[in-house]
Amino acid sequence: MGSVRLTLCTVVLAVAAFAPAAQAADGGSVSVTPSSPAAGADLTLRVTGCAGKTATAASAAFVADARLTGADGSLAGETRVRSSIEPGPYDVEITCADFQVKGRITVVTAKGATASANALATPVAPVNAGGGWTATHLSAMEPQPTGPGTGQAVTGLVLAGVAAVAVVLRRSRRSRETG
Repeated sequence: MGSVRLTLCTVVLAVAAFAPAAQAADGGSVSVTPSSPAAGADLTLRVTGCAGKTATAASAAFVADARLTGADGSLAGETRVRSSIEPGPYDVEITCADFQVKGRITVVTAKGATASANALATPVAPVNAGGGWTATHLSAMEPQPTGPGTGQAVTGLVLAGVAAVAVVLRRSRRSRETG
């Protein structure tokens, strides 16, 4: 009787474990706008069928994973296609709270794109990031080594001497009390 109960419990657990995967195969869908983006283009992703309020969309074509948010089983988010990516099909995998949905985008060549337009941009001057005069002044200064001066060295020696005297006095007091 014990083995029948164990078998029945195992079957129930197996069905419960694989039930969300079966629902995912029936329910989720992905839409990408635009469906055929050019390199460097912004995308809007939508997924339906997710039970959670957030999901993550990942693809080798994306600059970064897209975070999708929403409610009532419909989530949306935005990301950007890598500007250095080659045209062609790329898989998109969206991970929801209860399942995964797979889709595909096709990256196309931008209209009027030339070899120089697809080249990576290289800065030719430093970025003006603020800081004003202080940043300019400090960057022009030569670094000079700094360390403890004479006053700091004397203070340290005095403190070490005071600590040594305190230790000697404490030991002598203890030896008188025990002796």
